[in-house]
Amino acid sequence: MIERKVKTVRALERGLQVLSEIDRRRGANLHELHLALGLPKATLLRMVVTLGKHGHIWQRLADGAFLPSARRSGFVSDMSGEEVAEVASQRLVKLSEQVAWPSAIAVPREDHLEIVETNSPLLRLDAITLGPVGIRLSYLHTATGRAYLAACDADQRQVILGRLRPAQEDPAGERLLTDLLGDIRDRGYALREPFHPWPDRNWQAVRQDGRRSMAVPVMVDGRPVASINITWLQRRSDTATVVQRHLGALRKAADLISQDLVAKRAGDTAKTP
Repeated sequence: MIERKVKTVRALERGLQVLSEIDRRRGANLHELHLALGLPKATLLRMVVTLGKHGHIWQRLADGAFLPSARRSGFVSDMSGEEVAEVASQRLVKLSEQVAWPSAIAVPREDHLEIVETNSPLLRLDAITLGPVGIRLSYLHTATGRAYLAACDADQRQVILGRLRPAQEDPAGERLLTDLLGDIRDRGYALREPFHPWPDRNWQAVRQDGRRSMAVPVMVDGRPVASINITWLQRRSDTATVVQRHLGALRKAADLISQDLVAKRAGDTAKTP
């Protein structure tokens, strides 16, 4: 580019600095941006709102961090956790307005699911905080994991279970798991109950934390890409009541997230040369 004596747009320069800092950190809150760039928080707030409005960044519910938008990374074949979290975030806001219990959405990893977003901070229930982002959830002992396992195809399920089975054969445990996942497919949602005997991540917690959860998968092109849950305190409400009142809202949220992901992918594909 030929250098010319032309004045730069200071506000644009600052905005690009903010965007570059968020990119460099892979996410930052307002205070971190203030310390890194030395800009007043009021100025930074206007900038992040503007950047978000134009699709360059988004704000995670779980911790208030501003993150680079997955839209800027272009099309990739596999659905990333960041992509799911960004699309799900506003749907979780809506869900928090309908259901008084918190929700989290998690994506699959090799031997666990990982929470990528939660509306827990919006509900301010200290006794039942979900997350933080990055928490690992068991496939076997959480409703979120079971919803994913029940929805994936047989080959993928066997690969996952191959990582989770105990060293000693347990035919009774195998039958229980097969029946459990079949029941989930029949009714269309997962619960923590009944308990399963194989020790795994969260095995003790689900027996001791006084919580109950239900979950459904988020499906794209006939396969699960995530699971979304509602979690409540056992002493405050029974499972049948929560399912009756809130399963419809949970399913609708999952369907809308699925539709948003499909629409986003269609837009990304159209932009790919």
